[in-house]
Amino acid sequence: MSQNPFDALGGGFDMNALLQQAQQMQEQLQLAQEQLTEQRVSGTVAGGAVTVTVNGVGELIGVDITAGEFDGTDSDDLADLSDMIVAAYRDAKAKAEAIASEAMGPLAGGLEGLGGALGGDGGLEGGSPSGQLGF
Repeated sequence: MSQNPFDALGGGFDMNALLQQAQQMQEQLQLAQEQLTEQRVSGTVAGGAVTVTVNGVGELIGVDITAGEFDGTDSDDLADLSDMIVAAYRDAKAKAEAIASEAMGPLAGGLEGLGGALGGDGGLEGGSPSGQLGF
């Protein structure tokens, strides 16, 4: 019996080369994800009254509210402010997802055919680069 079980398939399938390529792709994915955590993306609503900043993997970094735009004693104003924060976050998150998809999409696409050989998710938190990276 030969050392490589794929020799029986013919064509000289090189499992070591495949594993080395998969490891390189995983390293590239990890590097891309690290770079995404350093990026900052802003979402803004109401002409800049509320701005939310997230990193490239969708983690909330900050919320900026323009002074004088809201009455802190008025429950309707506070409800509106809450809605605007959510809307600004969704805007920023959508931008972060687009950046992550662009940065990681080609890399992650190459891992899909490995059938979980790299631990199922290529070492990424949350699995897929198309929006499930903890966004």
